[in-house]
Amino acid sequence: MMNMKKIEVLGTGCPTCKRLYANVEQAIQDLGMRAELVRVDDIAAIIGRGVMVPPALVVDGEIQAEGRVPDVNEIKKLLGA
Repeated sequence: MMNMKKIEVLGTGCPTCKRLYANVEQAIQDLGMRAELVRVDDIAAIIGRGVMVPPALVVDGEIQAEGRVPDVNEIKKLLGA
């Protein structure tokens, strides 16, 4: 059985951050994968992770995208599909 991925969207709740979250939700749904999707909106926590330009996409603790919104297909690739 595949381990469940932990996916985090780091952002302050701006429209760009919400779009990234929605794209990640769509990618997870399209792939039919089990994943824990977490929204991190605490600015201190975001900076503490080394992200200077939100939004950021973090998969299993590794920053995959920062300062931009990957489209659904790119997110699927980042998730290993």
